[in-house]
Amino acid sequence: MRICADVGGSFVDMALVDENASIHHRAKFPTPVDDWDAFVDIFRQFQAAHAGSMAPDDAISIAIAGLVARDGGRIISANVSCTHGRPLAHDLASALGRPVFVINDADAFVLGEARLGVAVGHDRVFGLILGTGVGGGIIENGRVVTSALGVGGEWGHGQMMIPAPNMPGAIPVFKCGCGRTGCLDTLGSARGIERLHLFLSGETLTSKEITHGFSAGDPKTITTVEYFTDLLAGALSAILNTFPASIVPVGGGLSNSGELIAHIDRKVRANMLSAPAQPILATTILGGNAGLLGAYFAAE
Repeated sequence: MRICADVGGSFVDMALVDENASIHHRAKFPTPVDDWDAFVDIFRQFQAAHAGSMAPDDAISIAIAGLVARDGGRIISANVSCTHGRPLAHDLASALGRPVFVINDADAFVLGEARLGVAVGHDRVFGLILGTGVGGGIIENGRVVTSALGVGGEWGHGQMMIPAPNMPGAIPVFKCGCGRTGCLDTLGSARGIERLHLFLSGETLTSKEITHGFSAGDPKTITTVEYFTDLLAGALSAILNTFPASIVPVGGGLSNSGELIAHIDRKVRANMLSAPAQPILATTILGGNAGLLGAYFAAE
């Protein structure tokens, strides 16, 4: 058995996962974002409650938003500030007396999908998160691909939208949470499509209302979705022209709109130099289990 956790800015989703990748005793806890002692205590209490189901050397494996360096699992995290700058694997292992493994949450998502989900049987996989932010992960031959500093698949960051010198308001350019300006993350996420719709139409709508309006044929939301999908498809096709993944699993809240994902897929394939005849974007089949299962496989 392993304790596996998917740590987000709002909740810690935790469970025991057995050798068959079956999930047991699942529980959710509010994330103590800025309190390290309380963060550790969540794991300590869960471990104590299920000690009878675990061997002394059974591991804890964690998926968390942020960059995870290979050396000691040092974290760069904007969402869970009490982990920022910490060698998280080392510090938790010292506190809990068990081996600890840490993986980026988007990497965990795509690893889960590659091992048990929609991407089973594919050697090269680019996983895509369209949720509160824009995330991604790269799998090659069953293994996560990152740099020594934990960077890999982070296609949401790096300036893409640049204001024109003579018409600075004509292109929507916003400050990103990473500290840069004009990142795809500012427009390509669920919050981004809301920001984009307000910019284009003056209306304040939720991402669900925008995607529902698109499906229903509303002209204003169609305009927003067309612009939104052009941005995403252009960036994603460039990635797939560079890294020839044969499938792109999609997770996050926007993946719930099948029509939106199909629309992005058509535009992506139209922009690829050599496009597959069949859809390349595929909605997650593991859903909310992908992060926990990816965390489990990260400890192998």
